[in-house]
Amino acid sequence: MERDRAGQAEAFDAIGDGYDNAFPHKEGQVAAGEWLAKSLPAASRVLDIGCGTGLPTARQLTEAGLEVVGVDLSAGMVELARRNVPDAVFHRLDIADLVPGGPHDPGRFDAVTAFFSLLMLPRREIPYALRTVRELLVPGGLFALSMVEADVDDFAIPFLGNTIRVSGYLRDDLRKVVRDAGFEIVEESSYSYAPASTDAPPEEQLFLHCRRPV
Repeated sequence: MERDRAGQAEAFDAIGDGYDNAFPHKEGQVAAGEWLAKSLPAASRVLDIGCGTGLPTARQLTEAGLEVVGVDLSAGMVELARRNVPDAVFHRLDIADLVPGGPHDPGRFDAVTAFFSLLMLPRREIPYALRTVRELLVPGGLFALSMVEADVDDFAIPFLGNTIRVSGYLRDDLRKVVRDAGFEIVEESSYSYAPASTDAPPEEQLFLHCRRPV
């Protein structure tokens, strides 16, 4: 995977907690968190990739009695997450840093979440990222993934006064990429979402509840 994502991190450093103000309603994300909380035994380990400010997911899962480790490339987001969810553990890491057997190997998890974080990668890197997630999960482990439905690859968009690059898939293509990475899709849903900001257009959010086969 490519590692030069400094511009993406700097954009989210600048956005800070303005992100939560712009995206105040996260029904799909909360519902996916509830699925994990109901499906996992207490004290299960959960990795939150692209944890952002820690809200709502890290806080939701921590309050449900799960052990949460969050990672984000933005130092500003990690600082906010530590403040918002002191009972979780957060690290400033890229998903490419999490390769099992590498120097930052975080161990194995009972579940992984990636809410709107893999869309920050070029399409050529997303299958690799999904395989990394699979390797980080124990057999039978759960994976909650969300993406915005869009047929774009490494496309520059204005975002809360900054510019970021995003990728997406149409839903049939997303299903194929996820299954090809070795996941079973057990449930899916979609939400039409209009951010509370002037420069982000309405979007269709796709949520996949997945499992690594035993």
